[in-house]
Amino acid sequence: MIDIIIASYREPKSTLRAVETFLKQTKGRKDIRVTVVDPFIEVEEYLNKRIKDPRFVFYLDPGEGKSYALNLLFQEYASTNTEDFFILTDGDVYASDGAVSAIEEAFADEKVGCITGKPVSVDQLDTKYGYWAHVAFSGIDRARRSYSIQKKFFECSGYLFAIRKSVVMDFPLETSEDSIIPYLFWKKGYGIKYVSNAEVYVKNPSNWKDWLAQKIRNIKAHENLNKIAPDLPRTKSFWNEIRWGIFFALRQPRSLKQFWWTIELYFARLYLYVKAFKELRKKSNYQDGWRGQAITESTKME
Repeated sequence: MIDIIIASYREPKSTLRAVETFLKQTKGRKDIRVTVVDPFIEVEEYLNKRIKDPRFVFYLDPGEGKSYALNLLFQEYASTNTEDFFILTDGDVYASDGAVSAIEEAFADEKVGCITGKPVSVDQLDTKYGYWAHVAFSGIDRARRSYSIQKKFFECSGYLFAIRKSVVMDFPLETSEDSIIPYLFWKKGYGIKYVSNAEVYVKNPSNWKDWLAQKIRNIKAHENLNKIAPDLPRTKSFWNEIRWGIFFALRQPRSLKQFWWTIELYFARLYLYVKAFKELRKKSNYQDGWRGQAITESTKME
């Protein structure tokens, strides 16, 4: 059984597209179940009116955050068969048509426990924040390709990743699932694979407030890893960002305007790290964004 879990937060239209994308590419298959987990009853009503496929399930989240809900579903959908797997994604993104088959093919290697897809920005390059998103995603693609080829540890993309069932039944709530779950598999001897032809399309923040809120939350989640898993090989950090990105970003501009945006991106990234570390010193800890505090409106596709 392949369980596709779509975590959403009051985004009915974009979540509908996410569900239909998976149902369409797996048409006729009985070993597929697509579950939307969302804390709003109105989302359940909206989706149930429009989706008649019996493979679709709505799970009303108790409202304790994304990680809490995923832990519940991991246990409810548990299987002792390691050939069964979960595909985890969000309601405000949608996967490419061949994503499921690409992931399934990669799991043919029994040594692979986690698979991460390739985030692709849908933002326009002629805006500053759209350009920033393309630079960031290009850098992530480059790094993950390298780590995957070398069979090293790396963190997955929360936008789209997959894990074998029966290996990890739950995970800590105090950090992001796309960081801690791959680590738990790595500790059990499983490899992590980057599957670039399993694409997931993402709308990124389009203003300073949302950009900063999203990135600071991500930094806090990753800094919490030092407490939860101090021996985790860090692939997302300030120093790795310098190592992988400082010269790479300078090769991306195709105009003077984009070159200026690149310079601004350097200062923006430095500012957000300083701000995030200051907040961490003040005990402003990571909180699950699905609780509503860190929802960034400009990332919604609706």
